[in-house]
Amino acid sequence: MELQQQRRKVPRSLVCGFMLFGLGLISLFTGHVASDLEWYSQRLVKRSFFYSRLEGRRREGIDIWKSKYSNLFYGCSERGRNFPSAIRERASNGYLLIATSGGLNQQRTGITDAVVVARILNATLVVPELDHRSYWKDDRQICCFACSDFVNIFDIDRFISYLAKDVTIVKRVPNKVMRSMEKPPYTMRVPRKSPPEYYLDQVLPILLRRRVVQLTKFDYRLASNLDEELQKLRCRVNYHALRFTKPIQEIGERLVTKMRKMAKRYIAVHLRFEPDMLAFSGCYFGGGEKERFELGEIRKRWETLPDLSPDGERERGKCPLTPHEVGLMLRALGFANNTYLYVASGEIYGGEETLRPLRELFPNFYTKEMLAVEDLKPFLPFSSRLAAIDYIACDESDVFVTNNNGNMAKILAGRRRYAGHKRTIRPNAKKLSALFMARDQMGWDTFSKKVKASQRGFMGEPDEVRPGRGDFHEYPSCICERPFTDDENSKGEDRLSARIPVNFKEKVHSKYVGENQGDKSLQRLKRSMGEEPISLRENEDDEIFPD
Repeated sequence: MELQQQRRKVPRSLVCGFMLFGLGLISLFTGHVASDLEWYSQRLVKRSFFYSRLEGRRREGIDIWKSKYSNLFYGCSERGRNFPSAIRERASNGYLLIATSGGLNQQRTGITDAVVVARILNATLVVPELDHRSYWKDDRQICCFACSDFVNIFDIDRFISYLAKDVTIVKRVPNKVMRSMEKPPYTMRVPRKSPPEYYLDQVLPILLRRRVVQLTKFDYRLASNLDEELQKLRCRVNYHALRFTKPIQEIGERLVTKMRKMAKRYIAVHLRFEPDMLAFSGCYFGGGEKERFELGEIRKRWETLPDLSPDGERERGKCPLTPHEVGLMLRALGFANNTYLYVASGEIYGGEETLRPLRELFPNFYTKEMLAVEDLKPFLPFSSRLAAIDYIACDESDVFVTNNNGNMAKILAGRRRYAGHKRTIRPNAKKLSALFMARDQMGWDTFSKKVKASQRGFMGEPDEVRPGRGDFHEYPSCICERPFTDDENSKGEDRLSARIPVNFKEKVHSKYVGENQGDKSLQRLKRSMGEEPISLRENEDDEIFPD
């Protein structure tokens, strides 16, 4: 009885209060959920509506020379209003040295990401090293990190000045700083695709202690998915700040002018059929035991490459097309025999014998060596400068055709998307390989129809990759959509909102944009100042062909 009396003494007001509190929490939660659902639904409706319109129009047929939708998109990498200005050199957390690796285009990815990493760390960036040669003098008077090689390829003054509001960049570490250091710069390698948090947790503590840190083999060391403002910074670096030197730019433009004088428009083909590339692929191209032996010997250069089945790789679409197959694909797509081709390539495996079928399909066949014999002589000893010349001719072409998924293919594909989705054709090797094997069993019209069907989704159209997918360098997110009006509706009832990033990420909030990391990062590091970077496992560095 006493227990029952105690229970009855619980005030009703208290019970009502708990109930009202619970109802309030439920209301608050459901309100937020409803708001977010409404926000996401509006975005999804706009995107799905836009892509459905594109899909419907694509069924009408594809213009092989130019996307019908190129005028609907443009690069938008302007700095946001809340993106703080760069930290001055004296107030920065230290000096960041970068040693890139691979060929010109692989190095370009490293340079682009190096600027963003310097921004994340609030570091002063030293002009990246391109030739992998560095030395330390015992008297600590000089520390040279081969910025002269950078100077021979890129316009260094433009690079520094264009990015001055984003990151402070210097040509070398000041001698005064070098003399004050008790040890040489700390050298480390970070894992591939590392997020900003890794750099803040593992690199920044060492930078604050040592003042100078060098990151080696710096290619694809930063995650693809970053905050929108950091992605825009990537675009400003790659598509605006990095410009070739005047001698390279001039000879590249002369090549383009010569092609334009011969034809109103031309195709640039990056064949990528050099012996080392073929050996790296592990594929077989019909050259018998001679080919197997020669490519097998070259393949031994890479100790970590696994044994591959050539037939299996071809079925998976991992093998580059032969020059003959590239020609057949282009003719099947509808390019005529009199189309002008600019072929960017190094030493072709098999030489002229391998190129003959392509020349027969497209007699108007040109290379930089054919167009600029005398002008090229000063550049011949330097492979990176020759690659830069090819880069310009390919970038300015009406149609760019890749033949593998290498660095030049990715970088140029991304750049051409940024420039308004200029036509870029990527062979669907998985489907095309089966077609080439069965080509003798069908007529030309049937073969052409099947090639066109296989290439849908591989022609550089805006809707080929949906938001959030793909490597950033190939599918940059700093592309915006112009107001879209149906040509059949003059009233413009189908306009979409302008400036919606094509690869936008929903409601991304970043701690790297709205505030400066110079002071905030110090607070973050109180618990980690004594930690050394996480060691790399051997399997974290996959083999990437250095083009």
